[in-house]
Amino acid sequence: MNTDKLIELGFYTLPAVVTGVVALYSFNVFLKNDENKRRFLLKRGNQKQALPLKLQAYERLSLLIERINPSKLLIRVAPLNDDKVEYQNLLILHIEQEYEHNLTQQIYVSDECWTIILSAKNTIIQNIRKTAMSIEVYTADQLRETILTSLLHDESVTNLAISYLKSEVKGFL
Repeated sequence: MNTDKLIELGFYTLPAVVTGVVALYSFNVFLKNDENKRRFLLKRGNQKQALPLKLQAYERLSLLIERINPSKLLIRVAPLNDDKVEYQNLLILHIEQEYEHNLTQQIYVSDECWTIILSAKNTIIQNIRKTAMSIEVYTADQLRETILTSLLHDESVTNLAISYLKSEVKGFL
C-alpha cells in the first residue's frame, strides 16, 4: 500500500516537474533573447555615434595621403637653398609631421588600412632618399625635377592608398 501511494505521488509530481523544467527553459530562452536585443540596440546606437568619427578619420587619412603625395608635396615645399640633402630632410620632415598629426586616426580604421597608409608613407620617404642618393642629382631643384619625372613613369603609392581607403569606406556605408 505504501508503494502504491509513492507511485501515485510520482504520477502527480512528474507533470509538475516537467512543467517546471519547460517553464525554466522558456524563461532562460526569453532572457537570452532579451539580452541579445539589448546588445543589438546598444551596438546600433554606438554605431550611429561612431560612424561620423570613422568617416572623419577616413577623411583625415585621405588628406594625409594627398598632402604627402610627392607631386603636391614638392609644389608646397620649396627648397630653401641648393643643398639636395637639406631639401631631402625638409621633405621627410614635412611627411613625418603630417603622419604624426594624423597618428590617432589609426584607432578608427582597420589594421590593414593603417598598414597600407604606413607603407605608402615609408615608400615615399624611401623614394625621396633613393633619388637624393643618385649621382645624377646635384642640387635641390634637380632632386625636385627627378622625383616629379619618376612619378610620371611609376604608379603612385598614394593612388593605391586612396583607392583602398575608398573601398573600405564603401564597405561599411
